[in-house]
Amino acid sequence: MELFTVALSQVTFSAGSMVLEVTRPLSKWLKNPGVLEEQMSRVAGKCWGRSPTPPVMATQGLLMLYSNLSREQRRLGGATLLWEAENSWRAQEGQLSWERGRRHPRHHLPDKSQLCRRVKFQVDFNLIGWGSWIIYPKQYNAYRCEGECPNPVGEEFHPTNHAYIQSLLKRYQPHRVPSTCCAPVKTKPLSMLYVDNGRVLLEHHKDMIVEECGCL
Repeated sequence: MELFTVALSQVTFSAGSMVLEVTRPLSKWLKNPGVLEEQMSRVAGKCWGRSPTPPVMATQGLLMLYSNLSREQRRLGGATLLWEAENSWRAQEGQLSWERGRRHPRHHLPDKSQLCRRVKFQVDFNLIGWGSWIIYPKQYNAYRCEGECPNPVGEEFHPTNHAYIQSLLKRYQPHRVPSTCCAPVKTKPLSMLYVDNGRVLLEHHKDMIVEECGCL
């Protein structure tokens, strides 16, 4: 990082901190990594033979990243940490070793048919004693979630950032933490016609039917 050239206009000072805007030099380096290597060679040549001087050390360093998510991704509220981890250039760089590791899996990989999914769940209001005051529907399919969550969990299971980190720990330290849980991540309401104090009412009750399941 110290080899990047940052213009004075991109340096600000605030509350004893120095803030460097490194988006532009980082973007140039990502497009053409060879430029930085040439710059490193020139700096090494100039510094050769000089007596080493202790560098000025910062007490704390913070790199802040901004992610340009699409409107659809923001609307869905996806796990941005998982998206960034899977799409970062460092992760892609290590993809080869990851693929090699997959040839000799050490961890239990559940069958796809046993993974977290939505299954039918028929509710009969008569069986729970509500049939006397609910006029319609007498029965409905609420659905429910069942199955295993893989470690690490994929984006198709709509994990929170917390669940994603937990699944990574479960993969590498299986005895330390439990697996994430298969649970509803999206629900929809149910319209119900019922009697209340002698009046017939129509209400739309939230979170009555499971639409999607995920790992939390």
